Amino acid sequence: MIPKKNNTKDFIKCLPKNIFSGFVVSLIALPLGLGLAMASDAPPIAGIIAAIVGGIVVSILGGSHVTIVGPGNGLVGVLLVAVSSLGLESAYVAIMCSGVLLLLLGFFRMGTLADFFPSSAIQGMLAAIGLIILGKQFHIMLAHKIKRNDTIDYLIEIPYTINDAIHYGNKGLIFAALAGIISLSIMLFYSKIRNKYLQLIPAPMWIVILSIGFSYYFEFGLHEANPIAKEYMISGVPAIQQIIADLSFPSFNGIWSFSFLGSVLALTLISSIETLLSIKAVDKLDPEKRRSNVNRDLKALGLATVGSGLLGGLNVVTVIARSSVNVNNGATNRSSNFFHALFLVIFIVFFSTQLTRIPLPALMAILVYTGYKLASPDIITKMFSIGKEQLFIFFITLLVTLKIGLITGILAGVIATLIIHIIINKSAGLFLRNVLKPNVLMFKEYDDTHTFYVSVKHFCSFLNYFRLKKQLDTVPEDQDVIVDFSLCEFVDDTVMENIHNYQELFAKRGGHFDVIGLDKLDTASEHPFALRRILTVPKIIKKNLTRRQTSMEVLAEDYNLTYNSKKDKAPSFLNNFLFFNTKKINHIYNELSHKNSDISLFDIEFSEGEFIAKEVIRTTMLHIDLKQSIPEFTLDREGFLEKVYAFAGFKDIPIENHSDFSNRFYLLGENETGIAKFFNDDITRFFESNPYYHVESNGNALLIFGRERLASVKEIKALFDFGKRLNEVIKTSL
Repeated sequence: MIPKKNNTKDFIKCLPKNIFSGFVVSLIALPLGLGLAMASDAPPIAGIIAAIVGGIVVSILGGSHVTIVGPGNGLVGVLLVAVSSLGLESAYVAIMCSGVLLLLLGFFRMGTLADFFPSSAIQGMLAAIGLIILGKQFHIMLAHKIKRNDTIDYLIEIPYTINDAIHYGNKGLIFAALAGIISLSIMLFYSKIRNKYLQLIPAPMWIVILSIGFSYYFEFGLHEANPIAKEYMISGVPAIQQIIADLSFPSFNGIWSFSFLGSVLALTLISSIETLLSIKAVDKLDPEKRRSNVNRDLKALGLATVGSGLLGGLNVVTVIARSSVNVNNGATNRSSNFFHALFLVIFIVFFSTQLTRIPLPALMAILVYTGYKLASPDIITKMFSIGKEQLFIFFITLLVTLKIGLITGILAGVIATLIIHIIINKSAGLFLRNVLKPNVLMFKEYDDTHTFYVSVKHFCSFLNYFRLKKQLDTVPEDQDVIVDFSLCEFVDDTVMENIHNYQELFAKRGGHFDVIGLDKLDTASEHPFALRRILTVPKIIKKNLTRRQTSMEVLAEDYNLTYNSKKDKAPSFLNNFLFFNTKKINHIYNELSHKNSDISLFDIEFSEGEFIAKEVIRTTMLHIDLKQSIPEFTLDREGFLEKVYAFAGFKDIPIENHSDFSNRFYLLGENETGIAKFFNDDITRFFESNPYYHVESNGNALLIFGRERLASVKEIKALFDFGKRLNEVIKTSL
């Protein structure tokens, strides 16, 4: 009997790790919270309030395990617009309303919201957010405050700001710009210093420590005033007594305007997407391989956002960077999120007055670095490697977001993606006919493997990926799953990326996640995330291989086999098998064979029936050339249908002294005497002690296969091993 896990004991045992991790994360959250709030034109303390309220509420009520919450990078642009157009008090109301909507999303189980947006459009939106952050804060980092109409104008002004900084004559501005440049250098190069003691204090906190130390050095060491211009020092961080005294309810007067509703929707959209993407990413990092309850997390985040807005704080979202640091420092449960909030309270209670010693350019350097990471040129390279069409979607989303707004930008990305999909497939009907149809069928194959088999048909894109995800999320990650796209005409990059994530997740947690059926779909890129579509005119030479085909190539090398992915439309060696008497063979492909050609394994496409009754079937088979004569027979697992065959006159041939074999297997053939002689003790025991396969003899060769579908790589290995051992048993026993 497995002993019951003592959760309380484990919690107490892991408490020191989570306290330490919470402390390290708080060192990042403090400067980042201040910077994000100021970048949003909110009081600096607003970012800290969001982190504290979020950390306490989500650690108690949330559904994730090692995530950290607080103010998010992606919300800076929306909050900036909300504060400037609505005013600060009304912006807090918008934040509270967005929290209510997040709460409703959780209650209505809308945790799949992020799956309805194409990957390239999301990347474009995040890059636009990065440029919004970078564009405005870069000038403040170099002590050059300017006011422009939109982000593109801010970006165009960057060379002029650099030029002005080089020619500053004011000492205060020079020191302010130097603080920004040095801080940015710390952010860029600190991670390259691989010292375990230095790494305990993250780069943003070093910026805070050095900034405060610099201020004290001038005050007590040189007995001079801080040389940095006063207008570039943090202000508006009151003592804790003043913070408590200033707490008040936001004003609800005159808020129900179009701009207010737009801000609420934008805050909700970005909060939910940033949260869901972050949770998905952090789940991959969880050392205990747990899966978060995203709907429960949305409820907790919604409640925390309402509380944060009520107390004068920003939106609360799940954040990837701080969560990654949390995991890397040994966090095991949500208590680290609570302790990160607790340490922030301690910092504010005892050190809030010290925060005014931090130069504004130093904090803006942290945000400039964050913006650059979101809009890194590497993202453009990645988009191009996936496919040129993805780059187009990326830039459409990015530019519309910058010029108009986030909601319009993401909608433009969705529409652009759909139009491109229609153009690539040269068919709007494919999507219009099938978008509302259920396209996913999953069932469990109750045999020796208990494999979950998932068949996807028509098309699979961001429009209907949620149906596939819903099925896959019900499968434990330590099980075997086969996803079959052989009935699909189109699979987009969003699905390919998510499938890749599932493969990594199942591999990490001891399961197997195999994808089959992509071989007939073509892609213009070698990237594993590239979209795939069926070809109306097959290519003579296929440019690239699917992941399954690549695995078969590796398998060929490991087993000293020959691999050939090309189609053979005239496999004459299959003509004499009874199985193909009423079926038309179209071609075989993906062939694995021994150099002496005794054993070959291949995928095959054949059809049965004609006209409206015609069915095309793809499966994986094994052929053994025995190089000797044996009786013709077929061997199957005995089931209900085989018992019905007995009434129709198809007699099961019994094997003497092997009643177990006769009860479990259905053996047919005309030469009963020869067949009974062939199935001697060794051969019969081999079949009794191995998995079931359909085995057929044409007199000098064997044809072996499992189910009438393509086999996963794991099943290919098992089938090949079965055939190799059967061949040896036959050769030694006859």
